[in-house]
Amino acid sequence: MSYRLRAATAADQKTITAMVRGAGLNPLDLKWQHFLVADEAGEVIGVGQVRHHGGAVRELASLVVAPGRQGEGIGAALVRALMAREQGIVYLFCQDSLEGYYARFGFAVTARSGLPGKLRLWHLLGNTMASVASRLGHQPFRVLAMSATAPLGERLSG
Repeated sequence: MSYRLRAATAADQKTITAMVRGAGLNPLDLKWQHFLVADEAGEVIGVGQVRHHGGAVRELASLVVAPGRQGEGIGAALVRALMAREQGIVYLFCQDSLEGYYARFGFAVTARSGLPGKLRLWHLLGNTMASVASRLGHQPFRVLAMSATAPLGERLSG
């Protein structure tokens, strides 16, 4: 079967929240109005948003693909579609193991000092939580801040 990308609706809110929480991602500011979803025969199999932090500060966030559907290009399609709607710099936070994935879309690691104020705090909090998780026996990781200039243009072929 094939899926289609569409703007989320209010009816998708519960699924969006469940998918983001199930993936262990930041559960704050999950406004369906900012989301695109990958829909296959009425079933949401992927979600993603650009979170608005005031002014021109935007964050690619909450990117989740259903576990049984990962590796099919659904996440990449969501990234491309979300970034095509943006202008200027877009930031994201991810585990260090995902650096290469986002680099193929033109994202590059950004030092905390190069982040807008509120995002500096989110980056610090993310790495603090990652440190606590590793002390509790979880696989150690770092949270990277990355940024790219939208629209992605030619890099969309990645």
